[in-house]
Amino acid sequence: MAATEGGPQPEEKQPARRQRAVPRSSRKRSPKPPSDKRVHVCSVRLNDAEKTLLSSAAAAARTTLPAFLARSGMAAANDLDNTAAAIAGHRETVSELFAARRHLGRVGNNLNQVARAINADGHPDELDAVLAAVRQAVDRVQAATDRLLNQP
Repeated sequence: MAATEGGPQPEEKQPARRQRAVPRSSRKRSPKPPSDKRVHVCSVRLNDAEKTLLSSAAAAARTTLPAFLARSGMAAANDLDNTAAAIAGHRETVSELFAARRHLGRVGNNLNQVARAINADGHPDELDAVLAAVRQAVDRVQAATDRLLNQP
C-alpha cells in the first residue's frame, strides 16, 4: 500500500547520506561579548583584479574576504603613519614632495646665511659638508618630483 502524504514509499529505500570529505573542526567558538560583535555593515566596490587579489590574500590568511577586509582595515587604522604612506595617491605624493622641497630650500637658505656670517670670521670645514648635504637633498627631492610629474 502506498503512502498518501507524498513522503517516502514503504517499499522504497532512503538514499544514502553523503559524508563530508573534510570533517568539521570539533572546536566550537565561544560567542563574542556584545561589545566585540560586529554589527555594522559596509559595502565595498572592487574591480575584478582587486577582488581576485584580495580573495587570494584572504585564502592565504585562511579567512573569509569580509573578515580579511575588516582585519586588514583595522591593522591599517592602528598604524596610520605607514598606512598614509602606503595608500597615498600620486597627487598626495607629489604634494608632499613639493612641500619637502620648499622646506629643504628654506633650510638651505638659512645655512647659506649662517655660512656668510661664519665666512666673515673664518671658514669651518664642517660647514661645507653640511651645505653640500643640503644641496644634495634638495636636488634629490627635485629629481623625484620631476620623475613623478613625468609619469603617465
